[in-house]
Amino acid sequence: ATGRGAGAAGGGGPLAGGVRGAAMNIFRLCGDMLHVASIMLLLYKLHKNKSCIGISCRTQEIYAIVFLLRYADLCWSFISVYNSIMKSMFIISTFYLVWIMRCQPPVATTYDREKDKFKYELYLLPGAAVLGVLTAHEFTLPEIMWTSSIWLESVAIVPQLVLLQQMREVENLTSDFVGAMGGYRVFYLVNWIYRYMDDGHIRWVGWIGGIVQTLLYLDFFYYYLRSKVSGSKLNLSSEQAIV
Repeated sequence: ATGRGAGAAGGGGPLAGGVRGAAMNIFRLCGDMLHVASIMLLLYKLHKNKSCIGISCRTQEIYAIVFLLRYADLCWSFISVYNSIMKSMFIISTFYLVWIMRCQPPVATTYDREKDKFKYELYLLPGAAVLGVLTAHEFTLPEIMWTSSIWLESVAIVPQLVLLQQMREVENLTSDFVGAMGGYRVFYLVNWIYRYMDDGHIRWVGWIGGIVQTLLYLDFFYYYLRSKVSGSKLNLSSEQAIV
């Protein structure tokens, strides 16, 4: 379908299908680059520390599902070399992260399955699938997959936030990774406002999903920025619930 607002990593970037989805501006580019930076930060943390303490593998699993749904059009559509490379990079890097945390010692030996146990397959996947069917712009499999991916991505960070709340004190690389993920959503919101003011473009599924995702980050951002100003680690006391 044309006119999608899907981006490189979700909801409005250069990797979208359709003519209008291919439009680019500085806010969209910044959002895409922040998402790339978040993946690079996470890979750096895992290889540097040989540990995945504080990282939710279940959030990465959700993102793997999101990218498979959203970028399945790699199998039947070609937009550009850049587009194909970036889509493939998001899919491959996310599955690589999951593999490292689940299977590859010594990182896998530090993965805390007892704390990272949010049941997204019960609480998030069914709802995203139903909303994908009910709110798809066209009743076609590619459009339903794309729409479901938007709804699923809007809540993908929930297992990560739940895990951080259990940890209380969070190391800097972990908080920077989550901060970069939240930052890219903020830039996408600015991008949507810019596009609406520029050409009246709006796609309600992407807007609502993006707003939900950004709201989930607000409490985290407050404590994240406070820790950066004070030069200390992100510290979550029992009274400072993220979600």
